[in-house]
Amino acid sequence: MVTLKEVAEICNVSATTVSNVINGKAKTSEETKNRILQVIRETGYKPNYMAKGLRGKKTRTVAIIAEDIEQFTSPTIIESIMRSCEQEGYRAIVHNLRLYDRWSDTWYGKEEEYHSVLDPVVKDVLSEQVDGVIYLAGHSRIITSFNEDFPLPVVMCYAYSNSSNVPSVVIDDEKGAYEMTSYLIGLGHERIGFIGGRMENIHTAKRLMGYQRALFENGLLYDPELVYYGDWSRKAGYLGAEQIIPKEVTAIFGISDKMTGGIYDYLEEKGIAIGRDISVVGFDNEIIAEYFRPQLTTTALPLKDIGRIAAELLLTRLEGSNGEEPAERDPVVVKVPCKLIKRKSVVKK
Repeated sequence: MVTLKEVAEICNVSATTVSNVINGKAKTSEETKNRILQVIRETGYKPNYMAKGLRGKKTRTVAIIAEDIEQFTSPTIIESIMRSCEQEGYRAIVHNLRLYDRWSDTWYGKEEEYHSVLDPVVKDVLSEQVDGVIYLAGHSRIITSFNEDFPLPVVMCYAYSNSSNVPSVVIDDEKGAYEMTSYLIGLGHERIGFIGGRMENIHTAKRLMGYQRALFENGLLYDPELVYYGDWSRKAGYLGAEQIIPKEVTAIFGISDKMTGGIYDYLEEKGIAIGRDISVVGFDNEIIAEYFRPQLTTTALPLKDIGRIAAELLLTRLEGSNGEEPAERDPVVVKVPCKLIKRKSVVKK
């Protein structure tokens, strides 16, 4: 079935304008109004009035749709969302899509497989008559599954929405990487290796931008030969270190703690002492970072804050909503800063 967004694209107007015409609140020309109504007739678009009617029945219940609760970021975020909801007298129901459990990391970009799991859950959520939805992604990317036509308020968590109706709460990857790289530069390091995840991944791209900005602001040239792209695994960290260490780096920035474990493996194998002969830093502050020897300097993700802010955004909208369509605007993105955790894996050059 055609969606409201598709009608808007055909008419070359915003989805909000189409919605306003349908609801008799249009502040637009007669020509545009007639064009929209004509396209609606031609395409057979039917507004989902039944689902929209659910907004009138408040159940004080929120649905959390998690891509996979086994992702290391998910439990803390879910706990924080539930705590914030309970404090305001709301219940939270968790739906686990189990995408990583089903297909590991091979499901990215496979829309048919993704929707075969998501769509039944969305149907269940609507039948539960919840007041709103928080969608919790397993990794940062642009998600298009919730647009202007979705009948309930939605907040995107740990990923980006392309809809002005759906605010997004994400970690500030770029700033976190900028601060880590600046810290290394401040200790005298000028040749800093960067071991990233997949090149097309948003976390990788934004952390690389932070790394590059820190180099630029400190008068250091960016050298692409010091950058390695992996797949977030321990093996990728090992292979990245194997490629970068011979290029006379004095520090390596592994942008996930798991990959940094592979960096440790390689350096131990070669007899290079971390925290003495070379500096190594990570990102994520997973629990394993404290058990590395030496303990790993890394960046802590603000997972509790992300959950709290996502819940606050949704509940504020639920409590303050007067049923009017939101003004036309760009998608709201709240970037939550990370925290540099200094341990023993870094040495002054």
